Amino acid sequence: MIVNQNIKKTDFSGRPLDNREFENCIFTGCNFSNSNLSNVTFIECKFEDCNFSNSKVSETGWKDVKFRNCKLLGLNFNECNKFLLILDFEDCNLNLSSFFKLRLKNTRFRNCSLHEVDFGVADLTNAVFDNCDLTRAIFDQTILEKADFRSSHNYLIDPEKNRMKKAKFTLPGVLGLLSKYNIVIE
Repeated sequence: MIVNQNIKKTDFSGRPLDNREFENCIFTGCNFSNSNLSNVTFIECKFEDCNFSNSKVSETGWKDVKFRNCKLLGLNFNECNKFLLILDFEDCNLNLSSFFKLRLKNTRFRNCSLHEVDFGVADLTNAVFDNCDLTRAIFDQTILEKADFRSSHNYLIDPEKNRMKKAKFTLPGVLGLLSKYNIVIE
């Protein structure tokens, strides 16, 4: 187990970390692109300015992990270890990633690009999407109860296919809930 370390500008790309466990570590400017992070556990870790694009995260443990200004393109978070899964994202690019069937209650996405992200069948109860771009993001049979979309944009959500009780939207943004009806609103 690696504990309380500040790891800076390390290139982990293309190499496995072999079942390691990191606790209370801060990773800054590290490259994890195309890495195999399978069975690695991160507990109360912070990642700043890191690149995880196309990494394998099968059974990866993310237990109270914060990502700041990170590139997480195409990550299949749905393959990670679900036990004690707690994630927080700020200023991140998560395009083409998948959170399919994950329990993400209270998760925060701030200033994130979420193009074509799959949130299908996920539980996003009380999640916050603060100033996020949700272009072509997938919401299908998703629990969005009490989720906050008030400052986000470009989402298309079908209220008939998702649980949305007490979800929060602004007046211009609510048009993304009506797009399937092909109506004209002036």
